[in-house]
Amino acid sequence: MTEPGFWESRERAKSVSQQLDSKKARLQKYEAFESELEDAEVLLELSQEENNTSSLAEIEALAAQLTQKLNQLELETFLSDPYDAGPCYLSLNAGAGGTDAQDWAQMLLRMYVSWLEHRGYRYGILEVSPGEEAGIKGATIEVQSPYAYGYLKAEQGVHRLVRISPFDSNQRRHTSFAAVTVIPIVEDPDIEINPEDLRIDTYRAGGAGGQHVNKTDSAVRITHLPSGIVVACQRERSQHQNKDIAMKLLKAKLYELKRREREQQIAQIRGEQKSIEWGSQIRSYVFQPYQLVKDHRTNIEIGNVQGVMDGDLDELIEAYLRQPKN
Repeated sequence: MTEPGFWESRERAKSVSQQLDSKKARLQKYEAFESELEDAEVLLELSQEENNTSSLAEIEALAAQLTQKLNQLELETFLSDPYDAGPCYLSLNAGAGGTDAQDWAQMLLRMYVSWLEHRGYRYGILEVSPGEEAGIKGATIEVQSPYAYGYLKAEQGVHRLVRISPFDSNQRRHTSFAAVTVIPIVEDPDIEINPEDLRIDTYRAGGAGGQHVNKTDSAVRITHLPSGIVVACQRERSQHQNKDIAMKLLKAKLYELKRREREQQIAQIRGEQKSIEWGSQIRSYVFQPYQLVKDHRTNIEIGNVQGVMDGDLDELIEAYLRQPKN
């Protein structure tokens, strides 16, 4: 940053500054942990010198907290991609399967909201599209907490549900699919949008989403005609605010599309074969004839299906993040 001419390139200067801030924050976490560990060691030495067994319970509790913090620090070393430390958008879309698939998408929405709340993440539901009979066709969540993208990128892909359908009078077993996409929120992405390429519709917000969605006439849907990308926001009461948020989401999606196309071009030059994550089935949730959640990328299996649906995703996410990258 002290090089002559560094600040002449605004884009490069901003990128390097963000990298510096991220590294400083990580170093401060490590130094804080190191200080707490030293304090715990001193407390242990004093209790041993004074033969004070009454403080052992306090030391054990402190050791458990430090172990949890160490695990978190270790996991964050795996989150080293450029956007891992930042916020993200998570979108859900019901796949083939009609009402069952739309119900499944709503179940996943509840699962992710529970996970976000358990972790104390700041989030907002931007848009929910209700299904015809039940469930939702799709939804988008904005997550503004640190490392949101780093953790949630583990959820991108197709999620498969197997259960006895509550919508089938013959009580047959059905398989439903829903797709999850996760894209980083990039501040001021280098994306230019021609207003003539946009179709902007307004509509009344309502239906699924409950207290998170305002039932007003201010919802905005934007279609980017060249790419076919559709974004929407119905969170705010102001149509202008919803339009601004939707445009921000559209820029993020176009930036991610541009980034993925660039990665594919590089992979083709190198002769690499990469799977397309959007079309891959990453995880199965089986309710019938047995109960099991299996991640097909890591082979992690969890028998407590209800716990996972209540937002207990940490084991699944951490296993994915810790696996060796090809």
